Amino acid sequence: MRFLLLNQCFHPDVMATAQQLTDLAVGLREKGHEVTVVTSDRGYDNPAQRFPRRETWQGIDIIRISSLSLGKQRRWRRAVNFASFMTTCSLRLLRLPKFDAVVALTSPPLISFLGSAFTRLKGGKFYFWVMDLNPDEAVAAGWLRDGSASARFLQRLLRSSLEHAETVIALDQFMKDRIVAKGIAAESVTVLAPWAHDDKVWFDQKGREAFRQQHQMDQSFVVMYAGNHSPCHPLDTLMEAAHRLTARKDIVFVFVGGGSEQQRVRDFAEAHGLDNIRCLPYQRFEDLAATLSAADLHTVVMGDAFVGIVHPSKIYNLVTIGSPFLYVGPAESHITQIAGRINGGGSAFVARNGDVEAVVDHIVRLSTSGRQAGRHHFPAIANSFSRQTLLPQMIEILEAEGPEPS
Repeated sequence: MRFLLLNQCFHPDVMATAQQLTDLAVGLREKGHEVTVVTSDRGYDNPAQRFPRRETWQGIDIIRISSLSLGKQRRWRRAVNFASFMTTCSLRLLRLPKFDAVVALTSPPLISFLGSAFTRLKGGKFYFWVMDLNPDEAVAAGWLRDGSASARFLQRLLRSSLEHAETVIALDQFMKDRIVAKGIAAESVTVLAPWAHDDKVWFDQKGREAFRQQHQMDQSFVVMYAGNHSPCHPLDTLMEAAHRLTARKDIVFVFVGGGSEQQRVRDFAEAHGLDNIRCLPYQRFEDLAATLSAADLHTVVMGDAFVGIVHPSKIYNLVTIGSPFLYVGPAESHITQIAGRINGGGSAFVARNGDVEAVVDHIVRLSTSGRQAGRHHFPAIANSFSRQTLLPQMIEILEAEGPEPS
């Protein structure tokens, strides 16, 4: 079969959706399929980073398109960036031939509409891999007023993408419920969690020690937030916990990654004179195991309004390396379901957004427990979310119907 994959980021970008799509592309190619990817020629978090406009990598034909990059500090700038990418992508798609199957993700928002329109114009089957729901996310974040003309228009585009998909792949049951509530038939929506990068992630003792020494925290209890710093993942509770624990010189909070909210973390630390907060950029993908292994406690954060809209996928890598984690977010979510599967052992902790006392209590108790930081074991759970388990299921979904008759 001939596959076309659409998303703003792809290899060698390190964003989560880039990693997932790269795995899928490689998996399809290993099964003997022809794979073409249309993506951006800029780094997602660092637009100054540029990639070759055309490349064949591991047998995958990569077409990278240009677009404006006005920064992400203001919403209008982000909107112009997205519109620019969508326009350039539309023009490029018009020059491409028919594919047997088109798979669209959700970066930029509603690129899925281009994928569905492409198949309606040229033929082939359309598959919608929903990494987040927009404009629902924009409404929940307050970027877009619910019921406004813009919101209604964007909802129509989303609904069109959902209706024309051969299969909609949702990341969790909460996301599926939201999609079905839009009038989409439940049988057309499949739930498949994003997989852990178990070929790249393991508990790396040597890497842990090297990372901690490099950043002068080898004697510290390290609380880490790693990933996208977004308003969907409000870090206020975690930052306030760091503020309250400033006298504990043995505890350090490390924020690794990027996004519009990382500057808020830096500003908060500076405004309060906190030397127990460190901010680091995204690390190289090949250093992922060492980076994640360096923490004594990982944090996963989700805003109350975003259940079923966004899906923090870092949890699967954390389960793979066997790291204790603290979830800060709403009581009902896919994270609390996973935490509930981890029985005993003091490895999964839960607190609500705004409950700084609970977050501080969890951190202090774990830091003073005398337990040796390192690998905990959740082999059954880790296996259920592994790449070797879930990637074949994803490919099976895409292969199920086969190509359309010519």
